[in-house]
Parts: sequence; structure tokens; C-alpha cells
Amino acid sequence: MLRLMSLLLILSAVTACSSKKVKDVDNTETISRDFEVRDASSTMRPGWIEDPEVWAAQEKMDTEKFRYFAFETEPKVNREIACNLAKANVRADIAGQITTFIQKTLAASEEGAASIDANNPRTQPMREFVSNTLAEKVQSLVHGASVVKTYWEKRNYQQKLGAKKEYIGFTCATLIRMEDERLKAAVDKASEDVVNASDDAGTKENVKKALDHVEEDFVKARKGEV
Repeated sequence: MLRLMSLLLILSAVTACSSKKVKDVDNTETISRDFEVRDASSTMRPGWIEDPEVWAAQEKMDTEKFRYFAFETEPKVNREIACNLAKANVRADIAGQITTFIQKTLAASEEGAASIDANNPRTQPMREFVSNTLAEKVQSLVHGASVVKTYWEKRNYQQKLGAKKEYIGFTCATLIRMEDERLKAAVDKASEDVVNASDDAGTKENVKKALDHVEEDFVKARKGEV
């Protein structure tokens, strides 16, 4: 009986330990950086900078209707310039992600891979469009993206910490949201432009197959579903 009671006590202790919530580790002091943060708009670096979709879900924001993106600038001479650039580059950043996704989709698809074969002269017009024009085209299709939050830091870069030179720089990050339907429409139109960039009927058909449902796949990828 005594042995049974001891066993039950051990099991209850193990269960209690395993049910405790694991806390996030603050690695602020353990990561090697070539700068010191002298001032910031928040005492903690926001989680949305690294993973906006996960952060939005944790904060119970509307993740059914909207997709979330984050963009952070390189160090600039002052805070105003850094934050203006962060807001101005919203569409370019989203367009770049859409372009990269379309390129990867083509490369991963059997039909798409054949259609971007550099040894096939019939695919050259489409390849040139994808490489040189697609990102700019997509940027003009991105509408309705809005800034939800901003975060800035004043950094003191120091040679003793590994910086190439010593200077003060400001970085700014933005959290952006865009409606699913607007995003899908932009991706759909971009894929249509890629299909139409070739004069070869066979290439067009292959690319159309490769990019079928690419707008749905892009949104699913943003949600972490593919």
C-alpha cells in the first residue's frame, strides 16, 4: 500500500511538471550584435517583426480576412527617414514576396520547370518577363495594404562590438495587413501576366497548368497551411 501511494505521488508530480507552460527564453543578452540600442519606441522588440502571421494569431487579430506582413529598414540617418521608407516600401516588399512565390511555383512544377528552361529559345520572352518585369508589374497590382503598427530603434554601432565603423543609425519596422481577396486578385493577375508573356502556345499551356490556383496557394502559405 505504501509503495502504491509513493508511485501515485511520483506520477502526480510528473504530471504537474509537464503541464506547466514553457516560457519564452529572452536571448536579448546572448545574441552577438555590433550595436547597442540607445532608444526605441518599445522596451521589447515586437514579435511581429520576425513572424507577423504567428503574432497576429496569438494576439487574436482577424486572421481570416487579412494577411499580415512585416518590413524593417536598414539603418538610416534619422528616425523620420527610416519610418517613411518603411511605409513607402510596403507594396514593393509584398510584390517581392509574390514574385518569389510565383518563381518557386514554376520551378517546383514539372510543367513550369520545362517552361523556364534556359535551353529552350521559345521560353525566352517569358523568362525575361519573370526576371525583369514581374516584380514591378506586381507592385502596381498591390492595393489596400495598410500599416497597423510601427517600431523604431536608435542604434549605436561600435567597432569594438564588430561594426565596420562607428555611427548612429535609426531602423524602423512596419506591420502591414492586406485583405485576402485583394491579395488573391493581385497574385491571380500576376500569374495571368506570366502566362501571357509567351507567344508559344505550348509554353502558355504549361505555365497556366503550373500556376493553377497559385493565388490560393500563396494565401495558404502565408497562413502556414502549405
